[in-house]
Amino acid sequence: MTENNNRLKGAVEINRERCKGCDLCVVACPCDVLKLQPKEVNNRGYHFAFADNASACIGCAACAAVCPDGCITVYRVRPKAVAR
Repeated sequence: MTENNNRLKGAVEINRERCKGCDLCVVACPCDVLKLQPKEVNNRGYHFAFADNASACIGCAACAAVCPDGCITVYRVRPKAVAR
């Protein structure tokens, strides 16, 4: 297997309507996956977090651990088996 096949992958899901844009998840992410939406706001008037670089996510869930409102769910993506 190549190094890319062994690399951990993840997927981040953010409840944008519950997010208050505290920026804690953005700071906690070791892979610079998350950013705050610079122009759009949610129904509560906050600039919400979003996955700007989703393909870099390793599924560590550091963002979800620091979110005070529980707005973030992280999934680990199982790599596909390589045919030989």
